[in-house]
Amino acid sequence: MVRFVEVSPFNPGSLPARRKRAIESGVLRIGTAIAVCSTAVGISAFGQASAPAPADSSAKTPTYEVVSIKPHKSGDGSGSMRTVPDGIRWTNFPIASLIHGAYGIVMDSQVVGLPGWASSDPYDIEAKVDADTAEAWKKLSFKERFKREEPLLQSLLADRCRMKVRRETRILPVYDLVIARGGLKMKEAPPDEEGSQMGSAGKSGSKWTAHAQSTDNLALALSGEVGRIIVDKTGLAGKKFDFELTWTPDYQRSAAESADAGPSIFAALEEQLGLKLVSDKGPVDVVVIDHIERPSPN
Repeated sequence: MVRFVEVSPFNPGSLPARRKRAIESGVLRIGTAIAVCSTAVGISAFGQASAPAPADSSAKTPTYEVVSIKPHKSGDGSGSMRTVPDGIRWTNFPIASLIHGAYGIVMDSQVVGLPGWASSDPYDIEAKVDADTAEAWKKLSFKERFKREEPLLQSLLADRCRMKVRRETRILPVYDLVIARGGLKMKEAPPDEEGSQMGSAGKSGSKWTAHAQSTDNLALALSGEVGRIIVDKTGLAGKKFDFELTWTPDYQRSAAESADAGPSIFAALEEQLGLKLVSDKGPVDVVVIDHIERPSPN
């Protein structure tokens, strides 16, 4: 059985092909942090690329103290993406995944100019901060730490891959998340309840159990599944809900499996949660890569 442990938004629709194949022979396990990142940075980071910080010529560019990037040699589909107390430890992931984390990318379409090798060649990536920074991070919430680490990842890419980027806003197809005609079917949770989520994906499909989560988190987490940014237009801002969502991703809905396939994500949202996705167009921030090289050796 192949297993993955990730600390990242629950985004099954954006799984690389080799990980999708691994799911078909095992289980994708996603911890309780599946939406902590999306809670942390909101639409600015996981729905659309976050706005660049104001220039400060006197500020020192934040960097990791130690960085290791090596080609992954196993040739299988297993991988792990871990956040450790002093940095990150990713195994068997392409540089594209690092770019996604550094710039808050949900979907591949939000990155323009990425060469093929950056999405296909797997690497083992480990990056650590100094002891003082790691100690300071202990006092931060997950979302606060993520915001501190995002510029570190950007610096890593600029240093090791000589990457140069610019940001643009383009009008692209999106989905509006609205309340379905039959009415909302989620149970509202007390506003002061602490949220938690657990997601899984396997041969039988995908399942997401959530407690005290907002509809904007739901929109962010499922954007990769449907291939577009989802804009929360439910009018339910500030409210939290308990829900369970079960569906069969498109890549599993082959003719051979169609008889036993569960509902699509579109049908599941309406039938199980009382929500609907409506096709629309809207502004989406994209990252344009002007230059990138394979990672320099250690």
